Amino acid sequence: MTIIETVDLKKVFRSVVRRPGLSGAFAALFSREFEEKVAVENVNFSLQEGEIVGYLGPNGAGKSTTIKMLTGILVPTSGVVRVAGIVPSEHRQQNGQNIGVVFGQRSQLYWDLPLRESFELLRAIYDVPRDRFAQNLRHFSDILDLDRFMGTPVRQLSLGERMRGDFAAAMLHDPKIVFLDEPTIGLDVVAKEAIREFIATMNRERGTTVVLTTHDLADVERLTRRIILIDEGTVIYDGLLARLREEYGTHRILVVTLAENYPDVEVEGAQPNGRDGNIVRLRFNRHEVAAETLIRRVLDAYRITDISIEEPDIDSIVRRIYTEGYNALPAALPI
Repeated sequence: MTIIETVDLKKVFRSVVRRPGLSGAFAALFSREFEEKVAVENVNFSLQEGEIVGYLGPNGAGKSTTIKMLTGILVPTSGVVRVAGIVPSEHRQQNGQNIGVVFGQRSQLYWDLPLRESFELLRAIYDVPRDRFAQNLRHFSDILDLDRFMGTPVRQLSLGERMRGDFAAAMLHDPKIVFLDEPTIGLDVVAKEAIREFIATMNRERGTTVVLTTHDLADVERLTRRIILIDEGTVIYDGLLARLREEYGTHRILVVTLAENYPDVEVEGAQPNGRDGNIVRLRFNRHEVAAETLIRRVLDAYRITDISIEEPDIDSIVRRIYTEGYNALPAALPI
């Protein structure tokens, strides 16, 4: 079942052109010039219930504008947007009951109140039945380890603790959809893994649909199968993460640990990609030579103690697409 749908979605921001100096300010009182900036244009996608989708793009690409239209904060200039069957900007309260939101840079918790009391206020706002609230809070506390700081004022929490509280707060009313904007920004490795595990658990156990915007592509690789890339307000890719890696991750690295200190290591079909002692890295194009063939050539020519293959990371693939454009990047181009 389709839970989020956008059709030819467009948002244009209009602002007054202000001329410099006193004369410019005076002229603006009688005659106003406007300039328009297209933030999002012709954005089309649909999400099925229970999907986790990475919505990615560089700064200024239109990610936040899209999310604000999906949450009902902004009204589209044109096009159609439906979230759980309703138009968000026309039914903000009903839409608010269906969604949860976590912003890595902002908190919905009450700064001077203990975490527990913040949850109580949110329970009242969303009119969550007390038994369901208690059940959810116990479950989230177990997963996110909230009990040890439940009585601490939010302003005294560490960033990792506050983010755990924000995730629990976003899920207390059992939303169908959760929008996550940079949810692991600034967190240490332990806190990041706890947050990722919580997201995966809520999706698996409750079928919660998740829209994830992030610059930390480790979040994307850990959680999503599908990504949507947006650049300059337009969607440039919508599909499986594996397909993007298959099409654009043409080059792999063969890591060879030599049993002897060979002065030079040359293998047909591969180029040297660095060496650290007896550990040699060989870069090869998987469309031109099979890994098995390359390994056989290495074994025939050298004595080795270990061998492995490094796949291209999604960070380098997406970064290349941002800088050179999706259509401009042929599949055979090195990553």
